[in-house]
Amino acid sequence: MNLNGEWEFAETDDSSAQYLDNKPYPDKIIVPFCRESKLSGLGRRGFIKNVWYRRSFELGKNWKSLRTRLHVGACDWETTVWLNGKIVGSHRGGSAPVILEITDYLQPGKNTVVIHAFDDTRSGTQETGKQSQAEESFGCLYTRVTGLWQTVWLEGMGASYIKDFKIECHPETSGVVIRPDIDVPGSGLKIKAVAYAGNRVVGTAQVPVDWRNTQLDLKLSEKHLWSVDNPYLYSLRLLVLDGEKVVDELHSYFGLRTVSINGAAILINNKAVFQRLILDQGYYPDGVWTAPSDQALKHDIELSQAIGYNGARLHQKVFEPRFLYWADRLGYLVWGESPNWGLDAGNPLSHLPFINEWAEIIRRDANHPAIVGWCPFNETPANAVPLQNTVVNLTRMLDPSRPVLDTSGWTHGIANPEVLDMHDYDQNTISFRNNWNDSSSINASLPTRYGGGGAAKKIPFFISEFGGTGWSKNSGWGYGAAPKNIEEFYTRYKGLADALLDSRYLFGFCYTQLYDVEQEQNGLYTYQRQPKFDVKRMHDIIARKAEYEKNPPTDTKDRLCKWQVLVGAVQDKDMAKEWRYRFNTPPSDWMSPGFDDSNWAHGYAGFGQKAGSEAFIKTSWTSKDIWLRQDFEYTGTSFEKIVLVTHFDNGCRIYINGQLVWQHDGWVDKYTGFDITKKGLKAIIRGRNTIAIHCMQESGGQFIDAALLIGNAQN
Repeated sequence: MNLNGEWEFAETDDSSAQYLDNKPYPDKIIVPFCRESKLSGLGRRGFIKNVWYRRSFELGKNWKSLRTRLHVGACDWETTVWLNGKIVGSHRGGSAPVILEITDYLQPGKNTVVIHAFDDTRSGTQETGKQSQAEESFGCLYTRVTGLWQTVWLEGMGASYIKDFKIECHPETSGVVIRPDIDVPGSGLKIKAVAYAGNRVVGTAQVPVDWRNTQLDLKLSEKHLWSVDNPYLYSLRLLVLDGEKVVDELHSYFGLRTVSINGAAILINNKAVFQRLILDQGYYPDGVWTAPSDQALKHDIELSQAIGYNGARLHQKVFEPRFLYWADRLGYLVWGESPNWGLDAGNPLSHLPFINEWAEIIRRDANHPAIVGWCPFNETPANAVPLQNTVVNLTRMLDPSRPVLDTSGWTHGIANPEVLDMHDYDQNTISFRNNWNDSSSINASLPTRYGGGGAAKKIPFFISEFGGTGWSKNSGWGYGAAPKNIEEFYTRYKGLADALLDSRYLFGFCYTQLYDVEQEQNGLYTYQRQPKFDVKRMHDIIARKAEYEKNPPTDTKDRLCKWQVLVGAVQDKDMAKEWRYRFNTPPSDWMSPGFDDSNWAHGYAGFGQKAGSEAFIKTSWTSKDIWLRQDFEYTGTSFEKIVLVTHFDNGCRIYINGQLVWQHDGWVDKYTGFDITKKGLKAIIRGRNTIAIHCMQESGGQFIDAALLIGNAQN
């Protein structure tokens, strides 16, 4: 029984106010839309901490189920439910479903359900995703979501029923393993699984129901793999049997699909598929977090595929199961993410609700073949690493079938990463190509103190955010200077995409973003989902074959580097030396080895003032520019690679002995390695050398730190 529709509604900032008696509520609201949305009938966007919902229902004579559950698809943030004046249960978290058995609280005839949600987006103890913590939307933060935002419904069950099930796919043996969770197993019950290919029965299995150890090994007479080119889905029936009587029956589906890692490649069904991902925020002009219709969910995937993308990062939001259903049906790869922004990871009070809900999300979504990876965090500061590591380890235990990225962008801290990434919004196609065309595998082999893989193995790597080029007739924003005309946009878009498609060591990328969201005008479609560009032209740019697909980096015997530090960053501790620095413009030969810098100030890196980088800052830098110099010794030891490791914001030029060896016009928000071997070999000499850095800052916080490493291959 669907309970969507008109509910009584009240809101207050006073947490002591109660709406449990029979007095009228002041407003009406259309569920499942949040009170901030137009479709709710309210459109109220100011801050509020408490929302109350009430409605009545009757089960009717046709409701013959022995037991009944109330489902709330999602409610942001702390939810409490009463039925007929009695508290039924509560839940913390704004993304996972609230499922409560209400059998013992039901009464004949009219029943009244009351739902209360407490939501404080500015508390730091709850995750909010892209919800603005200011009165209005700004930057890349948008309209808030308070209270109910997914469907509310009743489910009738028998005395015993299938509460949940987990499915594991084994294409190599043409089979699946099904582990059902039976509520009140009962003695003598059996569970039967039937798989269909179209209308044909292609597999059956039946076993006795056993407390927690029930397992069905289902062999398939026909083998059809799920892929982006052919998203084949088998139909599935699960039946709980008491003798010949069907006690419970569940209809579902599954896709026969594996995800694995081989060397620096992520393989889907043992095939290197370049993941052409796009950033999807899951926002709607009229529904905010809630799509206005099922067709709207499907349409967003079709829009993405039309311009050449085969998947998405579901960004800072846990998307509703119906979106994942369409991703399964349409062959659309997705990475699951939590809305971790707003969470103060350094506050222990925030940890348990986050961990509990993330586990619930994995359990809810793990059966979807479209999900090919998990990424629980996005752009986290250093103090999030302990929580990240705990969540990564939990995720690997709950779902060992998919790779886990600890955080997208910024601070990686897991000691044994299985995938790494970086965000790069550089709009200069030349420097962008230089950064990634030949050196995408460097970060996997960097020492762990920089956030790398510790030279233990080759690790899959991708650019999980790039582009974001603004193009709008409105006053919204995008990354970098907007193109002067549409042809300049196409040229930049193609140059950025080509740089990544041409790199053998990238398994994918994620372009920012699918559509404009409120004031952020860098989508490929408008917020109303209208195309801003030639769809076929955009498709052809993205969909061409990638070097990764032609020659995937699956050689696990690739030699890795043993690093020697020539210039130390802050993580190198005793090896990090003082820099000479100044804030005002120096003479033109300031980067030369023989330049007199005796009157420059002395200080340790990192230099700057930047939120999230406080742990690395040793010397304050608040001006627009900083110039740095340091001498280092090279003894003549043979090496194969020279790598620059740097974290800076937001423009940088680096010289060795007066020669420009590297430059970047964007910013790098975590310590990242860049291969400068070709230019570095021409610049470095035996004996004393000089490294010189010019870092520029246009807006926001600033930061600069750098290390210089040489490496010899080891078996």
